Amino acid sequence: MEKERENIYWHQGDVAPVERAAIKGQQPCVIWLTGLSGSGKSTLANALERKLVEMGRHTILMDADNIRKGLNRDLGFSEADRVENIRRIGEVAKLMTDAGLIVITAFISPFRADRNMVRALLPAGTFLEVHLSTPLDVCEARDPKGLYRKVRQGKIPNFTGISSPYEEPLQPELRINTATLKVNECLEVIMELLVSTVIS
Repeated sequence: MEKERENIYWHQGDVAPVERAAIKGQQPCVIWLTGLSGSGKSTLANALERKLVEMGRHTILMDADNIRKGLNRDLGFSEADRVENIRRIGEVAKLMTDAGLIVITAFISPFRADRNMVRALLPAGTFLEVHLSTPLDVCEARDPKGLYRKVRQGKIPNFTGISSPYEEPLQPELRINTATLKVNECLEVIMELLVSTVIS
């Protein structure tokens, strides 16, 4: 495999990412929502994309279940597969920002090193890590997909927060507890961050 890679060369296109962003009139970025299952990532991601689209912004939303049904359908939930899952998502997110888009992602992404790997792929200041710090007991009480119930029944191994670790971000751009804030309140906090960083 390494020998074969010797014959791969980076193709430099004639159109720079900054030109694509200029056409759209926006600063591309990745808004990376991370947190336990049931913390509200998908709900908040959907609300955020709706808000940005209503503002005339060009967006793309990448949600964990959707990605695993397509791009990453060959991956399981072992530690190695979870690492590869986030690596692929990070590479796609980078391509999307090169296209000038505001990328919203909703992934548990349990490992700190993997999230930092994605951050390193992007220009400084364009990876905005938003940690939904909702406590485990609240997430489990919500259990929107019935996953925690299956975990407690022994039907799902390697489940983040129960039998597999979740490494909280050390210095996220934003930390939100969805147990104490409503969706519209969470949205306001995120919009404040975006206005102060990437949205004029």
